[in-house]
Amino acid sequence: MSNKFMHLVAISSALLTAAVSVQADQVEPQAAYQMPLAANSLLTDIIDVQGTALVVVGERGHILVSKDGEQWQQAQVPVQANLNSVYFANKQYGWAVGHDASILHTTDGGLSWQIQHFAPETDKPLFDIYFSDLQNGIAVGAYGLFYRSLDGGVSWNKEFHPELLSEDDQDYLADLQQTDPDLYVIEQGAILPHFNRLFADGNVLYMVGEAGFAAKSTDLGQSWSRLEEFYNGSLFDITRSEQMSLIAVGLRGHAFKSTDQGNTWLPLELEETATFNSVFSDAAGRLYLVGNAGSLLVSNNDGISFSDSSQANGKAIVNGLVWQDKLILVTETGVKTIKLSELE
Repeated sequence: MSNKFMHLVAISSALLTAAVSVQADQVEPQAAYQMPLAANSLLTDIIDVQGTALVVVGERGHILVSKDGEQWQQAQVPVQANLNSVYFANKQYGWAVGHDASILHTTDGGLSWQIQHFAPETDKPLFDIYFSDLQNGIAVGAYGLFYRSLDGGVSWNKEFHPELLSEDDQDYLADLQQTDPDLYVIEQGAILPHFNRLFADGNVLYMVGEAGFAAKSTDLGQSWSRLEEFYNGSLFDITRSEQMSLIAVGLRGHAFKSTDQGNTWLPLELEETATFNSVFSDAAGRLYLVGNAGSLLVSNNDGISFSDSSQANGKAIVNGLVWQDKLILVTETGVKTIKLSELE
């Protein structure tokens, strides 16, 4: 099992250090293979495309589209990189990101994809992407990797946001800039934590990452405020519940709740010890925590208590959503569908 595969299953940032450096002129993107069992392979993200379709992404450049949540069609994808996240701005226009700093774009609802960015020489994966409209988007990833597009992804420009550093690291970089400009440039590419997930809450963006990193932007990512640290382990997802609480989840069964826009956080009382990979809610107000070892916890009271619907097969659940009357999960062994009635 490769390091990249292990990272996608466990969402463990530590494994990124084992990646092998490559030169850009030695690597050309290769199209993903059409695989009959792609829907049973490692899948990492899923999105409801405005009620018209579901799109999932995963290992080896696999992207699949479904109109009913049962039958899946594999898309034409120009890379074999592991993909980590997918986002759609409308029914037709979407983006996906992953390893080799890959950014892919579709204009036909996910059936075919084109490369907008491919930089294996960075040796850094992208973990998430968000577009506020058809022109303005950001993509984030390992070691503070941060790209912005102002033209729908035709071009992507790298940004460095020093305000996302701790005060000590800001002082350290400021000193390096004066005393050792070469080392300053190197440190810019390594000093920030991994940015694991973006969450858009109206005009506000939240971002979480490793080592307790959490930040907030009120101008769609142009500038950021680092939130007071409330956990020293990695955070892998953040969302807002139907009851308007912010919920963040991470390593070793840790989950947290904020009722004041992220200013203060309290831990959720859970007995789970497996890492949570994602958190999401549905229109009925249910809150779902999913993670490694088949972890699936469901709350009907905004996280005050949870019922345990963890899967006996013990396979990692990476993300999911509610589609019609079903819970659709993406896991290390593909798509899994559970009727909501089975959780009651």
